[in-house]
Amino acid sequence: MQVFQSLRVFRRGFYALLLAGMMLATQSLAHAAAVRGQVTDATGAKVSGARVALVTNGKVVTAALTVADGSFQLLTGAEGRFYLVISAPSFRQLETPGFYAGRYDNIERNLVLEPEWVRQSIVVTATGLPTPQAQTGAATAVLGELDLQGRTDLTDALRLMPGAYVTQYGQLGMEANLYVRGGNNTANKVMVDGLDANDMGGGFDFGQHSTTGLERVEVMRGPATSLYGANAASSVVSMVTPRGTTSFPSFLFHGEAGSYNTSREELTLAGAHKKLDYMGTYSWLQSDNDLPHSQYHVGTVAANLGWQLNATTQLRGTFHYGVNNLGTAGAWEFHHVAEDANEKDQNLFVTGLLDNQTTAILHNSIRFGATRKRRQYGLWSVSGTLDPDGDNAGSYTDYCYGATTFGDKVTIKGANGYSATGWAALDCATSYYQYSNGRDQLVYQGDVKITPHLAAMAGFSYEDERAMSRSTYDGSTSSPNSRSRNNYNYRAAFQGDYKGRVFYSLGGSIEHYSLFGTLGTPHAGLSVYALKPRKGVFSGTRVLFNYGDAVREPSMTDQMASLHDFLNSAGDSTLASQLHIGPIQAPTTRTYEGGVEQSFLTQHIIFRTTYFHNQFGRETEYVGGREILNVLNLTDTEKAALEQALGYYYTYDYSLEMNSQAFKAQGIESTLEGGLGRSLFLRGGYTYLDSKVQRSYTQDNEWYAAGTVVTVDGIPVGAYAPLVGARPFRRPAHTGFINASYSSGKLTGLFTAAFASRSDDSTFLLNADQDGGNTLLLPNRNLNHGFAKLDLGGSYQLRNWVSVYAQAENLLDQSHIAPIGYVSLPANARAGLKFSWGPGSSK
Repeated sequence: MQVFQSLRVFRRGFYALLLAGMMLATQSLAHAAAVRGQVTDATGAKVSGARVALVTNGKVVTAALTVADGSFQLLTGAEGRFYLVISAPSFRQLETPGFYAGRYDNIERNLVLEPEWVRQSIVVTATGLPTPQAQTGAATAVLGELDLQGRTDLTDALRLMPGAYVTQYGQLGMEANLYVRGGNNTANKVMVDGLDANDMGGGFDFGQHSTTGLERVEVMRGPATSLYGANAASSVVSMVTPRGTTSFPSFLFHGEAGSYNTSREELTLAGAHKKLDYMGTYSWLQSDNDLPHSQYHVGTVAANLGWQLNATTQLRGTFHYGVNNLGTAGAWEFHHVAEDANEKDQNLFVTGLLDNQTTAILHNSIRFGATRKRRQYGLWSVSGTLDPDGDNAGSYTDYCYGATTFGDKVTIKGANGYSATGWAALDCATSYYQYSNGRDQLVYQGDVKITPHLAAMAGFSYEDERAMSRSTYDGSTSSPNSRSRNNYNYRAAFQGDYKGRVFYSLGGSIEHYSLFGTLGTPHAGLSVYALKPRKGVFSGTRVLFNYGDAVREPSMTDQMASLHDFLNSAGDSTLASQLHIGPIQAPTTRTYEGGVEQSFLTQHIIFRTTYFHNQFGRETEYVGGREILNVLNLTDTEKAALEQALGYYYTYDYSLEMNSQAFKAQGIESTLEGGLGRSLFLRGGYTYLDSKVQRSYTQDNEWYAAGTVVTVDGIPVGAYAPLVGARPFRRPAHTGFINASYSSGKLTGLFTAAFASRSDDSTFLLNADQDGGNTLLLPNRNLNHGFAKLDLGGSYQLRNWVSVYAQAENLLDQSHIAPIGYVSLPANARAGLKFSWGPGSSK
């Protein structure tokens, strides 16, 4: 009996201890950090059985499998910096950015897995919210680490997407402009870490912007003014600065050398400690290029500093500063004499971010940004000769209304088979020009998840813009010209899905710009899965549609040279009011696009084709003083009053800026991409573009209408602007690209090829031959050469701390990748070493 009583007492004690232990364990878990979320694929379907691992300092702390609804929960009693590694069959392994979790924090991370064989990413530009590419109707592309590897700037990387055409006026460092779907080079919104980096009026020089401090570049093709304000009329190019991720300070050094005395060095320090992450980098690039007086060097500093206040709030600041000096040889093919000129640029971009996940469904962010850009161009002495042919005639020409120097005798050959021989006007006098552009910007955005299938976003932005220019000509300095603007943008949008098959976005914005007033810009996007992704030969069919309106802000030059500003400066503001001549207006864009995306072989291959139609209206152009009277709808009395006010502008038919041009651009974009095994990825694209000038009143078109236009063999020529019915300059009808990347073990390789057909252009040599004539003008049609630019690069990991890499560009030695008159950099190569220092693993 005593034995049984002793056993009962023992059992009671054991159960009490077990209960106490369970209570302690439960209490301990209640105070542990929790990371929970849901794993889906790119279509929003739940992924069960995915392994989610919580990692810190390169070691797995805990792991779990997702359940039937794709959810997971990870608990840990530790605090520090973590990241998640997610893997599942038929999906590419995903590694999230690092985050800080305190001992009692609850962290939510919803994760989207990408198909193993294709490259679909999470994008922001299409909707303003992080969204899988498969759920957007907009055309987006992401230039990642491999695309930027070995590149010194974005010029060649931007060619690796459909609908995009890049012109660079010469060699390394020279001005590079982006044309998307037939739009002007000023119709692209360029952002650095979410804030505007454009010049006032939309211009951006990609040739001088280094890839140093860039993790990825996201590009959306199509109008996006409703999300990002004016200038997003043809595309959005969004650059993102990398963050520090290693739990220790890691150092990375690149050193390379190559053709034309080119060298580049780059040093990076990055890491993370508790709530802080940091990254700082500096690079120096210099090259002699291939032409005299074309030496180039650029120094770049970039930094990214983040502080996570708690599990829901972070502060972040980024910094980019670039300074360069470039010798500008000019249009070498027209003169064979290099100008004694150089250009200097200093570009500063600073951003600050306060990001807060206010509740589980409400997110808010506030961004502040400052842009400071300066450019100086100097022609320090005149080159060439006054009397090139020795006949003592034609040494003075109206090319620059005074003494003109000429280059050597050259033969100019167009891709259309036409050629001309002579001496082209070169210099008039020494000159110096400086331009500065500043912008302070404040952006608020809030988004709320109304239901699991519907989200809403609202935002507001304010920007204060200033620009100033001053020029010196032959020792005489002009008074500075300056303009300032205060602009506001209010926007709202909805996006959601219906049963994981229909994805939509709808929104719009109200733009209030101090220059042109208030405008509205709507947008709508639709993505419908006619056949959801599945196994099989035909493994998914998606139908796409996108519509949008957009506006572009006129530049300071447009504003200063406008008819309105001329009348005001001449004291005729009353007449301007009477004739309803207001400030220069915003050029507009309207886009429709629709297409189909088809997956093959269980999403091993994806084919996408899209038709787009862009209508560009109210574009700015220079209209001659006499033609201005015909452009405006005026009575005879009003015409007489305006003619008197124009004075010598009417008498000599000098030009002023007006919103009188319109053109269209329609075409088809197609891409094909897929993986061959786990190591080789292939992507290619082709674009057909049909563009046409519908309305224009430039002096060229004025002469054309009057039958007095310059002709070559009876063919009318637009010397400075395309003629009505012709294609806009530098818009080739056919462009394409091929991108092949290989990565296995220690070896990485990348082959790219960019193609373009001939395009319309002009030599711009009006009244510029040795006799002040037009013999050096050539027909516009197909004047620019087509090209095929092939590049090859790769790297090999020699040791854990050192790798060797090389880059060879323009393998076919194409000299006419640039517009006519300018010479591209010949075949060239660079090679270097990459060193890394830091204990432990890469994380």
